Amino acid sequence: MADSSAGAQKGSKKTSRHTEVERKFEVTESTVSPSFAGLSAVSRVERLPIQHLDAVYFDTPGRDLAAHRVTLRRRTGGEDAGWHLKLPAGPDARTEVRQPLDDADTVPESLRDVVLAIVRDRPLAPVARISTQRTVDLLFGPDDSPLAEFCDDQVTATAGEDGDEQRWREWELELAEGAVDDGRAGAELLDRLANRLFDAGATPAGHGSKLARVLDTSGDEPADTDGDGDERAVDPIHAAVAEQVDELVVWDRAVRADVYDSVHQMRVVTRKIRSLLQSAEGAFGISDDAWVLDELKQLAAVLGVARDAEVLAEKYEKALDGLPAELVRGPVRERLVEGAKKRYDAGLRRSLIAMRSQRYFRLLDALDGLVAAEPPAPRPGEELAPVSIDSAYKKVKKATKAAKAAAEDDDLEQAEQDEALHKIRKRAKRLRYTAAATGESKVAERAKAVQSLLGDHQDSVVSRVHLHQQADAAHAAGEDTFTYGLLFAHEDAVAKEAEEQLGDALDKLHKAVRKAD
Repeated sequence: MADSSAGAQKGSKKTSRHTEVERKFEVTESTVSPSFAGLSAVSRVERLPIQHLDAVYFDTPGRDLAAHRVTLRRRTGGEDAGWHLKLPAGPDARTEVRQPLDDADTVPESLRDVVLAIVRDRPLAPVARISTQRTVDLLFGPDDSPLAEFCDDQVTATAGEDGDEQRWREWELELAEGAVDDGRAGAELLDRLANRLFDAGATPAGHGSKLARVLDTSGDEPADTDGDGDERAVDPIHAAVAEQVDELVVWDRAVRADVYDSVHQMRVVTRKIRSLLQSAEGAFGISDDAWVLDELKQLAAVLGVARDAEVLAEKYEKALDGLPAELVRGPVRERLVEGAKKRYDAGLRRSLIAMRSQRYFRLLDALDGLVAAEPPAPRPGEELAPVSIDSAYKKVKKATKAAKAAAEDDDLEQAEQDEALHKIRKRAKRLRYTAAATGESKVAERAKAVQSLLGDHQDSVVSRVHLHQQADAAHAAGEDTFTYGLLFAHEDAVAKEAEEQLGDALDKLHKAVRKAD
């Protein structure tokens, strides 16, 4: 699949991605550089010519990138001069998206698009300038391949246009790209190399980047040190919503890069947030008809176009690969698999259009506001009811009763009966998220089992409708429709099996809820 971030703007220069694994260290001016002699992992050390690097860092007026541990800079000098966007990628690791320099000083749209969920429609402007005189030692392994870089940096920096000049010295250890494929082995190698730096008098850096030190962002996130000053800090639903809002921004970035399964994961997070808000509306001061809930529903629907096509493409490809060749008749693969992939591409484009809109930005603003806002005060004489799983489970039972009635009603169409089962799934999903947020893991596990069963059932419903349509189109074109019938029968069996297992799954859920009470 194509890298959508690189193609966000026609005519933009091609971006490249690199993973850097590094650690930073504080040292004094008099600290003597370390020796790596005697380490079995290091065969030789090569000193490179001194580099002079000059970088201008960009952020929004509210320092939104810094708050998400993201840095964006325009660097001149050195072998990697260009625009650099650095994104968190785990302990000691960051993903660096690079784009070559041009004559413009404005942030390239292709890089801005990668972090659009963070910056939205806010301007990006210079917030700091950092100049570095860098001495680099290349460390080579026993096979004489690059192993790591040790950088001794003399740094001069200013924040803003009129900030005071800051000067300091620091060290960096960075693994060479591709030197260690296993994350654990890389961490162990960094530990061994870092010990030499500690022996020389270095200490771990107090900031994750030079920019963080210049802007002194360490105090941006005050903590509740006394344990009783911030009631929201221990509220499980608020904590769960805050976590999922952060996840939404992460998966937004993955969708823009067209990472496998990212549309699905972003859709899951979107629906999770909506379910959590609905389960605890009193804690957020919103009701079921609040526009933010509707916007989350609409966003999930837009993402669902690409997601449904992705599911169908994988389902059909697996099913056709499992059939004997003589049973795959006519251009079935072209219609089903390739057709679904084309619909995925169209759905992804539609999703990206929505994710670059003012409407999407305002939704993200609203979610940030809900997470940051204090819970509404109860009315005089009333107390806000604590969030429990009882009300969510009652809705599961109500939906189950309605589905049973629908199954016994001979006048109802099959589509209406399928929709009744789908409603159980939606209610079980809300119960699952609520139970997980409030620590009822067994209830969450049982609710997930119900959700998964009915998810398979719903996927079968969607697939059978699609197979019927494609079979009609194939018949009209004079093609053999035998294979469509085989696939339809298989999907029908999947649905029946899910229905047969549903009763047992619901019974187990009921027992888990009773034990939780």
